[in-house]
Amino acid sequence: MKLLLRLGMIEAGHAHLATSQPARDGAVPKSDPREDRERAHAKGLYPAPLNAGRSRNMQANRRTNTKPEVILRSALHRLGYRYRKDLLLRLDDGVRVRPDIVFTARKVAVFVDGCFWHACPDHGRQPTVNEWYWTPKLARNAERDRKVNNALTAAGWHVVRVWEHETTAAAIEAVTSAIKRSSNTRAKVSANTDNPAPAPRGA
Repeated sequence: MKLLLRLGMIEAGHAHLATSQPARDGAVPKSDPREDRERAHAKGLYPAPLNAGRSRNMQANRRTNTKPEVILRSALHRLGYRYRKDLLLRLDDGVRVRPDIVFTARKVAVFVDGCFWHACPDHGRQPTVNEWYWTPKLARNAERDRKVNNALTAAGWHVVRVWEHETTAAAIEAVTSAIKRSSNTRAKVSANTDNPAPAPRGA
């Protein structure tokens, strides 16, 4: 009987160790997003939602494949344009960016910006609830957009930013105009390379 009790105690100790010790072989236990949000709320790092409906609405926001983005991509595809979506571009100074639509050969980067998240001058609004969190966050978004635009332009890219409230026709016009400008620029560079200007006399 004593032997059985001792074996039972050993097995119980092993079970406790198995549940209390972190996973081996580099495996990271999966965290519960709901618990992560609750911890962030408790620490004041992220505002608690006003209600369950608002929480569902915020969680439903997508980073990619938003409705305006999908509509624009489909329209461009029907016109015969081919592109990459959500392509990671590594630029100078460590800047990394994922434009919504990328024309790699023509170096045209297209962003479809949400009016709230990117502080649209026409439809963007200042938060009235939890402004301590949202006001600086939206300001950081706008500053990041400017930084990305500058980095892409410096790297020779044509940047197109389309607001979600714009019509599909207006968005297509903005994108196709940028593609034409890029093609004209590439043609001029190619012409100058193939036919360099004659050297001045006496040189």
